[in-house]
Amino acid sequence: MSQAIAVSHGEFGRAALYRLNKTIITHAHREGHLIYYLEGSKADIRVRDEIFEASATHAIAVSPWEPHNFELEEGGTAICLVLYIKPMWFLENSPSAEYSLKFGCTSVRMSNEMNHYVKRLTALLLEVEDQSQFDEFLFVLTKASFDETWKNNNAENRKQTYDRLSDFRVRKSLRIIQEKMTEDIEMEHLARSVGLSRPHFFKLFKQYLGVTPNVYMNTLRSERAIEELLNTNKTVTNIAFDLGFSSQASFTRFFSSNVGIAPSEYRRVAHVTEGAFPMM
Repeated sequence: MSQAIAVSHGEFGRAALYRLNKTIITHAHREGHLIYYLEGSKADIRVRDEIFEASATHAIAVSPWEPHNFELEEGGTAICLVLYIKPMWFLENSPSAEYSLKFGCTSVRMSNEMNHYVKRLTALLLEVEDQSQFDEFLFVLTKASFDETWKNNNAENRKQTYDRLSDFRVRKSLRIIQEKMTEDIEMEHLARSVGLSRPHFFKLFKQYLGVTPNVYMNTLRSERAIEELLNTNKTVTNIAFDLGFSSQASFTRFFSSNVGIAPSEYRRVAHVTEGAFPMM
């Protein structure tokens, strides 16, 4: 089973060292997502419909709400440093950043500076007691990666952001999903509740959010699960039932498929600093 070597939650979002040995299904994050390959087997990340290899020379940058999945060759294991950066935190620390934290490209050429900070962050994650420079190193690495993605892109494109909430039907559907994420939402009923057919609703939702309603709801449930695991003393079974799962086993399968790690393993290794929550 895949393993979380170390996880840190903070104002920036979260950072993790993962030892992955299985595919993670298509999912998305509200954060900017950066994947730095450290060692092991060949690791491919499918972003939308294109495959990119994470390697010692190239990191992977995934914009907020961009659907992606992690693919490994059978029997392979890869160790990666994985960052989930809150757009507002990045904006507040970088005058040149856009709110969306939209990356200019997916494959990021690694510079000597970026490799240096990957090593420093990896070392800090493995030594939880020394976190004084963690946020500083993480910001420098994120900013260098962000700038690298825009190096060969038209400057005008950098100013474009997604107007995700301009359609009232999309806004209404987001409210319903937020309110009913712990229930078994029937997508046909959700579409009718905003006055659309199911095909039209899915097309409109994906046009504005970049992901399907199912992937969006899975993201919210994953985030709620992480908050419950790290902020409460509830058992994994009780968290599973609170989130609408029929059993701990089904919740564990869901969490492992979407986060990559079993919930009990995530809770065991995660380190939380001030300002880490809420995620949502």
